Amino acid sequence: MTGRLDWQQDGADWPHREASRFVEAAGLNWHVQVFGKGPTLLLLHGTGASTHSWRDVIPLLAPHFRLIVPDLPGHAFTDPLPEAEAGLPGMAKAVAALLVALDAEVDLVIGHSAGAAIAIRMALDGSITPRAIVGINAALVPFGGAAERIFPPLARLLTLNPFVPRFFTWQATDVAAISRLMESTGSRLSPEGLALYQRLFRSRDHVRATLAMMAYWDLASLRKAMPDLAVPLHLIVGLGDKAVSPEQARGLKQAMPSIRLHFLPGLGHLCHEEQPARVVELVDRVAADHGLAQAA
Repeated sequence: MTGRLDWQQDGADWPHREASRFVEAAGLNWHVQVFGKGPTLLLLHGTGASTHSWRDVIPLLAPHFRLIVPDLPGHAFTDPLPEAEAGLPGMAKAVAALLVALDAEVDLVIGHSAGAAIAIRMALDGSITPRAIVGINAALVPFGGAAERIFPPLARLLTLNPFVPRFFTWQATDVAAISRLMESTGSRLSPEGLALYQRLFRSRDHVRATLAMMAYWDLASLRKAMPDLAVPLHLIVGLGDKAVSPEQARGLKQAMPSIRLHFLPGLGHLCHEEQPARVVELVDRVAADHGLAQAA
C-alpha cells in the first residue's frame, strides 16, 4: 500500500505513457495525456478512475481527433484540490483552468459517470462551449430520500477518518475484492483493467480523493440548473448498469425531451472499458451529427 502514486514507479508501464505530460493549472500539478489532431475532444473519467479507463477508447478516436485526457484532481497522478473544493463546482473550475493552460477550445466532451456532471457544470458556467456533451452512464441524479441526507455527511466523516483510506487500500491487495467491486457495477473487466484499478486503490491518497469527491458532490443543484443547458446532451446508457440505473436516463429524457438516448444492451457501468468499439461507434455518430466528423 502507498500514500501518493509515484510516476516513476507506479506509472512506469501506465497505458499510453508516451502521451503523458504534467501541467500546472489551478495551483495543481496535473497528469494529462494528449493525442492526435483535429477537433478537440475532452475525456473526463468518473469517480475513482483515471486516464487508464480510456486506454482502449483512445486508439479508436486519436486518428480523427485531438484528445485531452486528464486525471481529475486527487486521482492517480494529479494533485488534489483542497477538500472543501473537491465538489462539482470546484472540479469544474479546476478542469476549466487546465484547458486554459493547454490553450484548448473543446469541440466535444465525453464524460463517464461523474465526469459527465463536470462537463455539464462547465457548460452551464460558460467555461466551455462544445458542440455537444456525451455522457456515458452519466451520474446526474441525486440519490433522493434518506440516502441523499445521509450519504454526503457519512462520506465526509469517512474522509476525515485516517483509518478508512487504509482499510480500502488493504482491501485492494486482494484482486478478488477488486473484481467483486467492478462486477457490482454490472461490468466485467479484463485482467489488465482489474490490475490498474487495484494499483489505484492501493493508494491512500487516491482513495481519500475519491471519498472527498463523493462527500462534496451536489447533484441536486446541477439537476435544477440542467434545463438551462444550451449544449446538446447525448446519454449513452449501458442497460446492465448496476451503479447508475438506466431509469435515471429515461427520467431525464422525460423532463428534457431534447436529450438523446443511446442504449447499449448487455453492458454495465464501465461499458467503455468492456466494449470500447461499441461506445466509440456511438461517439462517432454524435460527432458526425454535430459536424465534427463523417459517420462511417
